[in-house]
Amino acid sequence: MTITVNFIDPKGNPVTAKGEVGDNLLKVGQAAGLPLEGTCEGQMACSTCHVIVAGEWFEKLDDASEEEEDMLDFAAGVRRTSRLSCQIDLTEELDGLTVTVPGESHDARGL
Repeated sequence: MTITVNFIDPKGNPVTAKGEVGDNLLKVGQAAGLPLEGTCEGQMACSTCHVIVAGEWFEKLDDASEEEEDMLDFAAGVRRTSRLSCQIDLTEELDGLTVTVPGESHDARGL
């Protein structure tokens, strides 16, 4: 099943991306050209894939692990609904998910 994800880029522009159930949000965002570096390639050893989940969607996510919460302590621009995109796997319930890539995000991959 195809899942639609609505990203807001660091400049406030909407970017709609498509993924499949089971894809993680980091890979979907990277495929859409967003500045989600993901230095650790989803191993939860950095915070370069930090996103801010829209409030109405935040409660639909599984709770963040203690390790994820610890990594978010290093992210710039953290908010109450911040998550690491590498830790969000798409499900049918997340079709239409909206997340913002913080303005403080910088992608050293050179895209």
